[in-house]
Amino acid sequence: MVCQHAAPSAARDGRPLALLPREYRLLLYLAERAGTVVSHDELLSAVWGLRFHPGTNLVAAHVSRLRAKLDRGFEVAMLHTGKGVGYRLAVPETGG
Repeated sequence: MVCQHAAPSAARDGRPLALLPREYRLLLYLAERAGTVVSHDELLSAVWGLRFHPGTNLVAAHVSRLRAKLDRGFEVAMLHTGKGVGYRLAVPETGG
């Protein structure tokens, strides 16, 4: 997976991902913490700038849309859910 900061864009295995700005920020935040479970509250604070829980499925809905764009058509999923905990981006190992 590749994320470009200059002109926000992302691709997986050379295939461009058509991400909305918030999806890109979510992906970037998770990518910077790849392999670590990031909590709902941390994502609300870092990606949305919220210091309170709005009582909605805001994070889950955005993660679901991001997962559809990031993992659809690939054998190995990169975006994983830790039920009741948060989300983790697993970057697949490259051969070599």
